[in-house]
Amino acid sequence: MTDKPDDLIDWKTFTETRNLLGAGFVRILGYFREDGTKSVAAIEEALRLKDSAKLVIPAHTLKGESWQFGADKLALLAEEIEMSARHYVEIQIDPSELVEKIVRLRPVFEATLSALESEASPLVERRPVSFGQRNALGGMSYG
Repeated sequence: MTDKPDDLIDWKTFTETRNLLGAGFVRILGYFREDGTKSVAAIEEALRLKDSAKLVIPAHTLKGESWQFGADKLALLAEEIEMSARHYVEIQIDPSELVEKIVRLRPVFEATLSALESEASPLVERRPVSFGQRNALGGMSYG
């Protein structure tokens, strides 16, 4: 399963976030790398421990941070894990049914992070803006 960057990222949201954060964007993306790595590891550990409650917070954190960068596929997967884990806590069962989703989580996270960091690199040519949209400098693009 190889995900293409355009299947993983909503580039419009990514660009809006990058523009909003300005010079702090790369630093915040670094926090996403750190927090995301910890969240994925915590989710995997909770599964090993068969502890539904320990899935909730790291999945919720990963979901929120992913939405911020336009990492929609990762956010949706984290949300599925979070919502299922919350349900399993309520009905007091272990998260064994989430094995398939949790196994997919790390590869999706790594592919997403690679796409985000590649696009954030100052050496990468920026994505073209569609006709009539505002460009990164706030001006209109007509070509």
